[in-house]
Amino acid sequence: MLVVVGGGQGGGMQAPPSPHVALPVMHHQWTRMTFIHWRYPPEQVQALLPARLQVETFDGSAWVGLTPFLMRGVRLPGVPALPWLSTFPETNLRTYVRDARGRTGIWFLSLDAGRLPAALGGRGGYWLPYFWSDMSVHVRNGRTRYRSRRRLPGPAGARCDVDVEAGVPLLERERDELAHFLTARFRLFSLVAGRLAAAMVEHPPWPLHHAHLNSLDQDVVQAAGLPAPEGPPVVHASPGVPVRVGMWSW
Repeated sequence: MLVVVGGGQGGGMQAPPSPHVALPVMHHQWTRMTFIHWRYPPEQVQALLPARLQVETFDGSAWVGLTPFLMRGVRLPGVPALPWLSTFPETNLRTYVRDARGRTGIWFLSLDAGRLPAALGGRGGYWLPYFWSDMSVHVRNGRTRYRSRRRLPGPAGARCDVDVEAGVPLLERERDELAHFLTARFRLFSLVAGRLAAAMVEHPPWPLHHAHLNSLDQDVVQAAGLPAPEGPPVVHASPGVPVRVGMWSW
């Protein structure tokens, strides 16, 4: 399978700075992250967005990202992480948007979590389209294997099986505009009781690595209402970052 890494315009660019979340409502560690991105016609993605958001494009295309990773250290402020509850796989399907005030951020088309309490908390507390799934992450000899089968809610069975091999870190000149567009995101949007809300996310710059996608078998993209992706994806890997999630604002 042909894999394209990078491909943005220009090189050696600095990522936009992370905001400071003074009063986080959640602490996370996003580890063993793989970013898999495809181009889509903007009108196909726009059809899945609420009226208050506009799809953000790069090089004339909307971009849809499939991001499997391992969540660790999930906890509330002042509460220690619980070993079983605080560590689980997650796979997100996301795109990039701009609101009427010009603020950019992430819109999640779906989120699969390997812990039922996490899925329920994500739906109930953050009004995000979480699903409870059978999931696993296995690391061996530099290769990471992600497995996911959706359970609840809705029709079960949407799958995402990824086998990826992380390579060397990106050189500074390889951190181009596209890499930052796809990964340097510090705001998420959701509809909370019918109102568009935004939450800030604080984390250091992603330590991005080259990556080779050995295999991919998924229909999570199609389950979200998009046609199956076409063409080689843009792939990055990262060991991860610590994260502080802020509260909703309107």
